[in-house]
Amino acid sequence: MWKVDPMSLRLFVAVCEQGSIAQAAQREAMSAAAISKRIADIEKDIGTPLLSRSQRGVTPTAAGQVLLRSARSLISQINKLQCELSEYASGIQGHVRLLANVSAISEFVPEELTAFFKKYERIRVDLEERVSPEIAQGVADGAADLGICRDFVPTEGLQVIPYRTDHFAVVVHDTHPLAGRACLRFDETLHYDQIGLSPNASINVLMTRIAAEKGVELRYRTHITTFDAACRFVQAGLAVAVLPIEVACRYTTSYGLKAIPLEDAWATRRFIICCRQSDSLSIPAQRLLDHLIERMPATPAARPAHTKK
Repeated sequence: MWKVDPMSLRLFVAVCEQGSIAQAAQREAMSAAAISKRIADIEKDIGTPLLSRSQRGVTPTAAGQVLLRSARSLISQINKLQCELSEYASGIQGHVRLLANVSAISEFVPEELTAFFKKYERIRVDLEERVSPEIAQGVADGAADLGICRDFVPTEGLQVIPYRTDHFAVVVHDTHPLAGRACLRFDETLHYDQIGLSPNASINVLMTRIAAEKGVELRYRTHITTFDAACRFVQAGLAVAVLPIEVACRYTTSYGLKAIPLEDAWATRRFIICCRQSDSLSIPAQRLLDHLIERMPATPAARPAHTKK
């Protein structure tokens, strides 16, 4: 049975990335002979070649590709472990990796983390923005401890906690023909140019599908990645934008805009918190999860028990 050696794994990855043992030796400041011996020892222990050698260099065999994928993951985990342990020496008492989508980050995550840090000032939280499908997948793959995303994403094998809701509105300039309306159906906006969020955002897919069902091609003037930028384009009179009203209301007065609530059932959207089974969470991650749940809006629909999917 081959005993995993982190140094040998790192050298194997270097050889695969450089395509040459000699170049890997230069990168790692080791002799080529020493690297060759380490790889030969692995091949001997597992009983199969890992590299295919030719005059042009080396490439991983099928077995080598399997090892390369796993080696990169293991090295990444080891590096994270070293970083997290070193933080304890500097006074940090825990590390949580959190993924969240742009709506969550714009609407409530900063306030929630600020309140959390007041209670646990020595816990570090690394926040990364991703789209909802990537968030659930990232948590499942171990790239994060917790994720905040929309509830439509596949969550098999994860623990899922229904969390919050928000509501979409059509944001228009206050001189727009629709500005006098108190509420709207989305199909009433289809003949106006739209500002889309990032091309892989779920709301774009939904809006495009609805337009197609009405026999209309949705006209996107542009796609942007921030709500502020969307409101600036609306302010310039270039198009309308469908945005969470909880975010849009921050810009309406200063930008001369109006946010008109959508009547469509889909315009009420739900957030979930997802994690691997909570009994496997670290103490800092469990504390953040408990904090988020405790601060959920105090409505019966917003405070359900933990559920599993």
